Amino acid sequence: MRQTWTFVIFGAFSILLLTGSALSAETFAQRIDALLFAKAPSQADDAEFLRRVWLDFDGGIPTADEARAFLADKTADKRTKLIDKLIAAPRFAVRMADAFHVMLMERRGDNETWKAWLVESFKTNKPWDAMVREMLAPDFLDEKQRGAGYFITRRLEKVGQQDTDYPGLTRDVGRMFMGIDLQCCQCHRHLSVSDYKQIDFSGLYAVFQNLKLQPADDKHKTPWLSEGLIAAKYEFVSVLTDKKAQTAPRIPFGEEVMIPASTGDEAWLVKPDRKTKEVGQPKFSPLREIAQRVPAPKNALFAKNIANRVWFLLTGKGIVEPLDLHHTENPPTHPALLELLGKELTEHRFDLRWLIREIAFTQTYQRAGAHQRHLTAEQQLRSFLIATGERERLEKNSKPDVNVDAIKYSLADFEKAFAAALANPAKEPVLAANPSLRSALFFRNSDHVQWALKPRTGNLIDRLAKQSDPAEDLYLTVLARLPDTEEKAQLKSWIAAHADDKSKALGDFAWALLSSTEFFVNH
Repeated sequence: MRQTWTFVIFGAFSILLLTGSALSAETFAQRIDALLFAKAPSQADDAEFLRRVWLDFDGGIPTADEARAFLADKTADKRTKLIDKLIAAPRFAVRMADAFHVMLMERRGDNETWKAWLVESFKTNKPWDAMVREMLAPDFLDEKQRGAGYFITRRLEKVGQQDTDYPGLTRDVGRMFMGIDLQCCQCHRHLSVSDYKQIDFSGLYAVFQNLKLQPADDKHKTPWLSEGLIAAKYEFVSVLTDKKAQTAPRIPFGEEVMIPASTGDEAWLVKPDRKTKEVGQPKFSPLREIAQRVPAPKNALFAKNIANRVWFLLTGKGIVEPLDLHHTENPPTHPALLELLGKELTEHRFDLRWLIREIAFTQTYQRAGAHQRHLTAEQQLRSFLIATGERERLEKNSKPDVNVDAIKYSLADFEKAFAAALANPAKEPVLAANPSLRSALFFRNSDHVQWALKPRTGNLIDRLAKQSDPAEDLYLTVLARLPDTEEKAQLKSWIAAHADDKSKALGDFAWALLSSTEFFVNH
């Protein structure tokens, strides 16, 4: 009997092991797909996938040689290899820095120290919670951290005679890091979102209105923040009810931070001194307290917000939209998916590279006919210069070709021109492209565009002009796909009709592809 029971127990244990093994064999990507589709969606063809993943992880398009090699590859795991290759490449950190700069700063300006911090953070795969702590309470004396402070210091710069925009900073911290827009709660409860209360705004505002922007000096190499002394709770009143209330510093929906009772000299680490212009440093830093609480693992909105934003970045559609209006009356389209992404991201210690890689492996990401996303100004510029073959020339600041160029352009000239024509207005969330007459006229009449389509040694037009049948090279270069029979015939007919100037004819045809919707969207 003992042997029989031993066998039964061992058999049951074996079944559990096998079952556990089978469950663990299901990848995270498969778990995501299972929450979205009853059966697997049709997969994008290789060309569509290639262009999509290159734009997402490189920020531009592949060269003709890179596209040709991928399309010719017959190995079963070539997509996995390409995803891993692009994520491991140096350009991945730059691309993510560009994307997060646009998301976090919303075209408020550029700052080299901030950009360097972003690039280094993504290069070293710094966890998102650590990045947010540095953005909210940076150590301005630490060369590796001071760039993170641009998130706050730029928002506190005064414009003309306007007051320092503490309410705007309060709103943006809620929006960017918790997915909640508390703008309407400054003076009263939110009129349309029952979840958002005036105390949620005031708890953050109490922290930020206590900051003062200081200019760069010998000790601080960038503008920096000083904090005043907070000895009592912040008092606020509703303009709707005239009811007064108080709150200590707190994050939305969180607990109040206890304010120390110390006063006088005991309250300061470094006492203020007018003679030496020392602004002082209090022992109690509400900013540091908030910076610890916002990205804490127990703050579920923090993880869900960034998971939602990364999902939007890669699929063009948020699980919650608008991205900054998470509340019970605006539920996620797929609640279980958002819950899963937030939970797993937290358990993986806010590893954004891991999350991005896993989403890229899903059939959801690789499906045919995915939601089309207009390219950002940065993606359009990089793709345009790669397609025309002028990127390296501009990056190296090569001498102009006196036989072709009446003017010499720099990469900075192109960056300024593309941003002016194609970027969204400052302080506007970059959630979709806003087609405008300005952008249409830019591609129709811009000297920069026309300059790039003139033949120069080694560029696209120079290369195509030397080929008897340039259709394949042209389409692979501009659209990362092979032309169909009709497109080949169109190009052949166009060249024949303009045989007196083949280079100009090729430039005009390339311009038509570069100006097409297919070039401007990430399929």
